[in-house]
Amino acid sequence: MLQFQPLGFCQQLIQTSLGIMVYYSATEPIWPIASIPKDKPPLVFLHSLGGGSSAYEWSKIYPAFAADYRIIAPDLLGWGQSSHPPRSYQVEDYLKLLTELLEWVGQPAIAIASSLTAGITVRLAIQRPDLFDQLFLVSPAGYADFGGDYGRNLAAQIAKIPGIDQALYALGAANPLAVQSFLTQILFANPARITPETIAAYLASAQQFNAEYAALSSLRGDLCFDLALYLPQLRTRTAIAWGTKSRFGTPTLGKRLAQLNPTAIHSFLEIPEVGVLPHLEDPAIVIGLLRRVLGE
Repeated sequence: MLQFQPLGFCQQLIQTSLGIMVYYSATEPIWPIASIPKDKPPLVFLHSLGGGSSAYEWSKIYPAFAADYRIIAPDLLGWGQSSHPPRSYQVEDYLKLLTELLEWVGQPAIAIASSLTAGITVRLAIQRPDLFDQLFLVSPAGYADFGGDYGRNLAAQIAKIPGIDQALYALGAANPLAVQSFLTQILFANPARITPETIAAYLASAQQFNAEYAALSSLRGDLCFDLALYLPQLRTRTAIAWGTKSRFGTPTLGKRLAQLNPTAIHSFLEIPEVGVLPHLEDPAIVIGLLRRVLGE
């Protein structure tokens, strides 16, 4: 959704085995792309997997790095303006998609990912450490962590009922009131930080043709797994950031996950008074933390 991207970013396409993936990258003459060293790790920004998600989620962050790094910010399959194959999405689909994306990038990347996508990125980094330089993860989760399976809750069970699932998506995700409610009650700690642009970007993504398939897979818990079972195997250098007001797992849970692998996870950064998406709610702080991590 190019209309929600910062000035100086263009929309491009990658053909994957699962469909066309849209991604956003910086363009000249605004950004000095030609002067960025070819051996410098690119930054790949990966959005979360919740209703209305898209590359817009990171759009307040990556312009701050476009003068110094190659930027790739995709709409993952099933989200934004990428293809929306009508299917039940599984973790294996996103592992395959991210593998193809990072192989296309052509060199080990610094992956910056949030929420469930961050958890899936951890799993891929274990399988294919050659694809990564380092990880910066915001509220990484599998949503079945330490046995606390989201897929068993009432909303997930209702979303599994044929017919009701489509109505649930239409009423609960694909209209302006539902988007504003989702941002206010779930994603943001401070509703005053929600802008009309944010509502419009989430609504535009939620209303894409067949957008309900990926969103309902997430809502049903089809993508859930226990991240705690995987983190001890991680060898890629990793920093974790966590909003203190996150409604998808507390910082206590985040620290418990980080403590599973202090060798790879070198930093746990708490961000005060923000929810699960601090990079959208208070981007200046996340830019500063990411700069510090990259500097290290």
